[in-house]
Amino acid sequence: MDLLLYLIKKDEIDIYDIPIESITKQYMAYMETLKMLNIGLAGEFLVMAANLCYIKSRMMLPKHVQPPEEDADEEDPRWDLIRQLIEYKKFKEAARQLGEKEEKAQDQFKRKPDKIESNEDEKRPLSGDLGIFDLIRAFQNILDRFEDDGLGEIIDDKFTVSDKIDHLLDLVLPGNSISFASLFEDATSKHEMIVTFLAVLELMKLNFFRVRQEVILGDIELQRNELT
Repeated sequence: MDLLLYLIKKDEIDIYDIPIESITKQYMAYMETLKMLNIGLAGEFLVMAANLCYIKSRMMLPKHVQPPEEDADEEDPRWDLIRQLIEYKKFKEAARQLGEKEEKAQDQFKRKPDKIESNEDEKRPLSGDLGIFDLIRAFQNILDRFEDDGLGEIIDDKFTVSDKIDHLLDLVLPGNSISFASLFEDATSKHEMIVTFLAVLELMKLNFFRVRQEVILGDIELQRNELT
């Protein structure tokens, strides 16, 4: 559901008028990337993919041959999915607001008066932080460009995720940042690109790195946390 909401938000789609064919195509493309990265697909992803394909096929059928078990008041095959999305979106927003309130309460409890003069810019959260689906999309685009340039197939395994993690930690010092795209400029195979991307995901999970994009369609930067 998270991926579907991300695609709807990314393309500024009216949640009440989802272009099923386009959304299904994008959703399946993300799943192919996850499979290529050998990232386990949760059952939710597979169920949603099947549901989208079912709705897509339903919408291609003439009304007089629609499945008889469907309620006559719900002629649009998308309606059940739309209801689920709206409810899930409300739940996510409520959880986000609750998290923000808890974070503010913790900040007020921890705040020390004698620290007020410290640099506020250092404490201000990055406004351009990106999520995992944004990063996967960026990686898809980079991989497509390299394939167009004739990048080699996955033919070796001399690179490991552990090696790339060590390389990234040596390359980007605490507090510094680097262009996400530049990490793949010297790649010689798909395997190396995939291993590099998996290393980035692992370091993000361990809170060593965060990704940011200051402007829409701007460069994505990988920034290392100062305390790591």
